[in-house]
Amino acid sequence: MSSYNREHVLLRADESSPLVVSGSNSETETNNIGNVQGSPSVTYSPSDLENMDERKKSLEYEILTSSGSHIIVRSGELPPDSFAATTTNTETLMHLLKGMVGTGILAMPVAFKNGGLWVSFAVILTIGAICTHCMNILVKSGNEICRRTGDHHLDYASVMEKAFSTSTGIYRKWGNAGRLFVNTFLIITQYGFCCVYTVFVAQNIKQVVEYQDIVSWDAKIYIVIVSALLVPYVMVKSLKALVPFSTLANLLNSVGLVIIFVTLVQDLPDSSTRPYYNVAQLPLFFGQAIFAFEGIGLVLPLHSKMKEKDAFLGKAGVLNLGLTITIALYTAMGFYGYLKYGENCKGSVTLNLPNDQWLYLSVKLMFAVSLFISYGLQFYVPMQIVWPFVKSHTTIHDRWEYVFRFVLVIVTCGLSSLVPHLDLLISLIGAFASSFLALIFPAVIECVTFGPKKSLLLKNLVIILIGLVGFGTGTYSSMSEIVKTF
Repeated sequence: MSSYNREHVLLRADESSPLVVSGSNSETETNNIGNVQGSPSVTYSPSDLENMDERKKSLEYEILTSSGSHIIVRSGELPPDSFAATTTNTETLMHLLKGMVGTGILAMPVAFKNGGLWVSFAVILTIGAICTHCMNILVKSGNEICRRTGDHHLDYASVMEKAFSTSTGIYRKWGNAGRLFVNTFLIITQYGFCCVYTVFVAQNIKQVVEYQDIVSWDAKIYIVIVSALLVPYVMVKSLKALVPFSTLANLLNSVGLVIIFVTLVQDLPDSSTRPYYNVAQLPLFFGQAIFAFEGIGLVLPLHSKMKEKDAFLGKAGVLNLGLTITIALYTAMGFYGYLKYGENCKGSVTLNLPNDQWLYLSVKLMFAVSLFISYGLQFYVPMQIVWPFVKSHTTIHDRWEYVFRFVLVIVTCGLSSLVPHLDLLISLIGAFASSFLALIFPAVIECVTFGPKKSLLLKNLVIILIGLVGFGTGTYSSMSEIVKTF
């Protein structure tokens, strides 16, 4: 049987390139861990690890991203024979909440408008429960695959790859294709988040500027201006340099959300004034809801860093507790936001806040600054996948990376200008890409990992069917609405 190389990718605090530390020789070469696939790296044998004291001090930060949010965490000490496990249960819960409660929560009121008040209430709880289950089965499958292969930690793409490569029969040859599918949809969602951020910042800045009666420009002009300001920011390749900005973004998000929740629960009308359901727009609601819950990329790295890994899963585990809180926050934001603003709900609840009070204008600015910062952090992860791939298939010099970064910002600017509508953009990204990452892929992985048991197969076929129906109807409805806006 082939042996598998154990590799750990951390990012040096003083450099932007990943460092791969290998624990054994292998017949089957593993690329990288942590969504940094195929990056140029230096490989050290076990004997080299004895002199790594100074190097350990510089291996400080990792970035974890999910649905429009991010976490930068310290990697800590790296033992030669295991992945760094440094976080307590409480710290893991805080990281999970920070990662899950992203920009998607701000779109919940317009999502409830598309689904209707009480139908949306029921469906968001159902989607949340299914997504929570899918995160659980992804971690369980990852644990089983690590047990088989001897790996200490696998990222999402690696779990998909090795689920197939360690299975029996014809599935074994599908491992590389599985990794490619996961990484492709990860790239789509990450760049989709970047487009959402650009539109969000542009629209909120537009409201603040127009309140001052300075100029009255089209939203596309603001998108171009924001993109121009992002160009020098995305040229920063060092993760360490982004750490203070990450802390500031998380602080602004927290303060802004508190102010929004306090505002929403005041002077509410009776629930009978809002439609209970809106069947025609349910596909749009699905895309926006699944966008908000697509934080599945966080669970594997967070689980791997826990001191008490057994506390992560289980009915009262850290994962279920964190997702229960997240579902409650999303449901409350959507329910009270739609109840308060009704059919006037906009792509982000910040756009519904009054423009004649500086408290609310400051909230718009808080989130605008926060998401401007987050753009660079969301941009970081796909760059670590795409750029090494480009380099491996060309002979271009490293300095062309800056040109490549510039081009990608221009591309996101163009896409954002084509669809300058937050609600439709979020729905399209959620339905098209997040359906696979949050629902379909975990169900496939569990079936391949644990075999064709009848009950397990039936359950996962239902999840896959829900994901495919949401993908098809949500993508079609989003595209249809986008076409109508031209």
